[in-house]
Order: sequence, then C-alpha cells, then structure tokens
Amino acid sequence: SMTRASLAPALCRGMRHGLVPPAAAAVQRRFLNLHEYQAQQIFQKFGVGVPKNLPAFSPDEAVAKANEMPGDEVVVKAQVLAGGRGLGYFKENNFQGGVHIVPKDKVKEVAEKMLGKTLITKQTGEEGKPNNTVLLAEKVSIKDEKYFAILMDRASGGPLMIGSKTGGTSIEDIAAADPTAIIRTPVDIIDGINPAAAEKMATEMGFTGAQAKEAATLMANLYKVFIECDCTMLEINPLASLTDGRVLVCDSKVNFDDNASYRQKEIHEKRDVSQENPIEVEAKKYDLNYIKLDGNVACMVNGAGLAMSTMDLLSILGGSPANFLDVGGASTVETMTMAFKIIMGDPNVKSIFVNIFGGIARCDHIAEAVVAGVKAVGGNAAIKPLVIRLEGTNVEAGMKIIKESGVEAFLTNDFTTGAKKAVELAQA
Repeated sequence: SMTRASLAPALCRGMRHGLVPPAAAAVQRRFLNLHEYQAQQIFQKFGVGVPKNLPAFSPDEAVAKANEMPGDEVVVKAQVLAGGRGLGYFKENNFQGGVHIVPKDKVKEVAEKMLGKTLITKQTGEEGKPNNTVLLAEKVSIKDEKYFAILMDRASGGPLMIGSKTGGTSIEDIAAADPTAIIRTPVDIIDGINPAAAEKMATEMGFTGAQAKEAATLMANLYKVFIECDCTMLEINPLASLTDGRVLVCDSKVNFDDNASYRQKEIHEKRDVSQENPIEVEAKKYDLNYIKLDGNVACMVNGAGLAMSTMDLLSILGGSPANFLDVGGASTVETMTMAFKIIMGDPNVKSIFVNIFGGIARCDHIAEAVVAGVKAVGGNAAIKPLVIRLEGTNVEAGMKIIKESGVEAFLTNDFTTGAKKAVELAQA
C-alpha cells in the first residue's frame, strides 16, 4: 500500500524477469495511479467496506470533515502518489510524517503543516511530491492485519488473488522469509470468482466464523472492481479485522490500465498531473510515450517493443538509458521536433541514439522528420553527439536524406553497432 511495504510490484517484477531493469521500470509506468481517497470512493460504490473517510483541500475544510467522524481522534493522511508516507517528512517545514492520528482540536494545525507542502518519502526522491489534499478517516481499532492483492499473472493467464495472514509494514520481509506464508489463488477470467473460492481464501488467510463470510464478500467485491474498472493491480494492506467485528480495507493502492481509458473516462479524468513529471505530461499531448530515467544515453525509437529492446541492449553494453521514448508510427516533423526538445532538455544526456525500424513507417519520411527536429533544436552546434540507426522500408532513401542534410551523426543499419557507438559517445 502507499504507507506500507508493497509486495505486488515485486511479484510483478518477478513475472517480468526477462526484462533488464530499465525496461521493466518503463513498462511499470504505463498505468494510471489514483490517490487513496479516490480509490476509497470507487470501493464504496462497489460495496467494499472502508473506514468512514472524507477528503479535504483546505485546513478549514479538514476541521469540518474531521467533525463528521465518530470518536475524539481522527486519522489525517497526506495524499501523494508514493509509498512510505508515514515515515516521510515535508520539505518546507521539516514536519515529520505524512500520516497522523490526532485529537479533533489539533486537525487544523496538522493540516496547515501538510497542505500545499511537498512530501518527501523514500520513494519520491529528494524532489518529493506536492500534497494538495488530506484524507480524514475514522480511527479504527484493529485486531488483526492481513494482506490481499489482485494482479494479472502471466503464468496462469489471468487474474491472481494473493493473500497473507500477516499484513502491515513487514509484508516483503515475511514473503522473503517464508514463501509459504503467501497464498495464491488464480481466478478463471471467464468464470470469475465463486463464493466457495473466496471463502476458502478467507479461511486460509486466518478469518473465522462470520468474519470469514464478510471477508469473502469483500474479496468478491474487490474482484468486481478489478474487472469492471480495468485495473492492472489492486493491493490492500492492511485488510483489517476490527475489534468491533467489521472487516475493512484500511489502506490501498490501485493501478488502472491506460489502454482502457476510452471506456473508463470517469476514472481517468481523476488523473492528478501534479504528481507526474511535467515533461511526461507535455509529451503525451504529442502522442509521445516518454518516461524519464536516470541514465545518460537518450533513446528515440519507433515502437514500444524496440524501445524496450534498445534500453536492454544499452544496459547490456554497459550504458545507461536516459529515457524510454516511443515516437510511434506517426513520426511527423512536429512530433520529432518535440522529441528532440524533450531529450535536449535533460541535462544528464550525453549522447542520443535514434533507432528506427521502418515497417509501415517509411525510413525516408522518418529521416526528413529527424533532420527537421535536429535543425529545430539548433542544429549541429547545439545537438548532443548523435547516432542514427535506420533499417527497413526505403532505408537507402532515408540514409541519403540524412547524409545530404548536413546533420552530423554516426549512421548505421545495425542495431548493436549503433548501441555500442551511443554508449561509447556517452562515456567519452
């Protein structure tokens, strides 16, 4: 979950063991991530039990929302898209912790220290993430914490439910120390989840009596969320049984598939771009699939598969990719110019590797766009050392265009030769 250790990404990484880490990192970023309060709202629509909670966008609103909660104390949680919130701190005032349990008369003071500030956690890096919302939640008395997740599993070819008798901050350690502590139940994508399978899962996770039935219903409803909202991952940590007998989702992390945005408009409209890299947001407007990484060889590639292979090959050759950038099939002058502007805006970049395989997209068209893009960012005087690999449809015409354009670049038809040269130039 966001405030606790997260097991699902590690399991996903295990399934993608064929990818070198930079490419795996790029694949992982293709999903819409919502804030906890937004996920809770979706859960409530599907009848999933959650503690009473309300978001607030100002300190005064936080006080009003806190007064709607039962009891004398409330939980105040920062809403940023990063894990480790509880142990984080705010950059501007050094206020410790993104999650606080406070008496109602202290809510305003705490909210003022959190709202409009930048929360730094072990996952955000030193730049942190802006916190514009706090979630007020009822303080619940937890008897027992468990872990539950649903994700897509390549091995079984469908959704996989994962559970553990023990949840909380140490889930990754528990999984590493005792793999048998993790219960895995594949779900048939056609048949869906049946009550007997859900009850068996609940019992194996240590729920008993009436709570086992309640937990099974909750799991079935979470599965409904997973399928009907086109999720790629849904992680509950903790799934808690309370001293008053209720079974509730106390914290969650949900990812939604970007490819389903056309039929999940309402969910995808909730995207909080303040939590994203502004350059990635700008790139999206030009239909460029750009993800910043921390290396020094910039990649500009047509096609996501080739882009991942490019990153992997650069890593194998001892280089380090600065980005994932798929310019797609529509490599127009406008998109290529934008792509070069984005790459040139990254101060870490030491060389640029343009890797084009012309299939439906023709090499001559792409070459014209590349030449225009280089000229638009200041030509040979401004551009970082450039390697261009062209292969496929109309490759001779494409090569001729680049040679005659005056653009200074190392030209090749061969993928490995190009990658080696790009790494060499970055290390020069």
